[in-house]
Amino acid sequence: MSPYIVAALYKFVNLPDYANLREPLLNCMLRHKVAGSLLLAEEGMNGTIAGSRGGLDAVLAHIRSDPRFSDMAHKESTAAEAPFYRTRVKLKKEIVTMGIPRVDPNQKVGTYVKPEDWNQLISDPDVLVVDTRNDYEYELGTFKGALDPDIKTFREFPGYIQNNLDINKHKKVAMFCTGGIRCEKSTSYLRSLGFENVYHLEGGILKYLETVPKEESLWLGECFVFDNRVSLIHGLGEGHREICHGCRHALSEQDKKSPEFEPGVSCPKCFDKQTPKQQQAYRERQHQMELAEERGTIHIGAPQKKPASA
Repeated sequence: MSPYIVAALYKFVNLPDYANLREPLLNCMLRHKVAGSLLLAEEGMNGTIAGSRGGLDAVLAHIRSDPRFSDMAHKESTAAEAPFYRTRVKLKKEIVTMGIPRVDPNQKVGTYVKPEDWNQLISDPDVLVVDTRNDYEYELGTFKGALDPDIKTFREFPGYIQNNLDINKHKKVAMFCTGGIRCEKSTSYLRSLGFENVYHLEGGILKYLETVPKEESLWLGECFVFDNRVSLIHGLGEGHREICHGCRHALSEQDKKSPEFEPGVSCPKCFDKQTPKQQQAYRERQHQMELAEERGTIHIGAPQKKPASA
């Protein structure tokens, strides 16, 4: 069995006292040696955490002891090595940043579609399928026929909708994301604009890869995740990518064979965008990481990706 259990979780719920939840939650995670990042905001909780079976269960029990999270679902996968090095609980304005104040998934969202029904929906030629994730996530893998919004952050997504979707032309719109949270807001936003037939994949790509057999799948490639595993494949096994510590893009085997690839420093996507000072700092960090690995420890400066958007 894998030594690390990884749990992705979120719930939109009114939390006027969210700031008071931070310290007890952080202490619980530290006490049970559970790492990762959780975000708290007035609109709810979001994040991904990892630890032993017992440690993770203890933290989930702590969260669900609050009646507002008693029915909160989570999705599990495993990791052979530590997917996170740090433990964080952060206070935010939004648990997934869209920047549109009026969007409230507790009031109005799209229709949830279970993973086993997703293929039929997105195979309908009348359905517009939109990937709500960032460009580097789409590049690694997506559903057959899905549109790429070509965005750097989720905050750019409303602009994509306004410029590319027509309420009179696009009568059916299906959206998906990694774990479901971005779709909660994106479908809520579409509904607020007057779109009626809006759908999203319940449980996100992670639930689809866990549920739908590979031979029946319409998923192409790997699913980017915001932790040290970098990507997941069907059955939620770990993928075959590494992360560029210079620009955070997932690297293919071809990328790593490029003369522009330098472990811990740069890749073909960023080698010409770094200053000599940055390269020197990255090389020193890589050197310290290699020394730490030889000692069997983790270098505290090891790069960490941003908290999961699920």
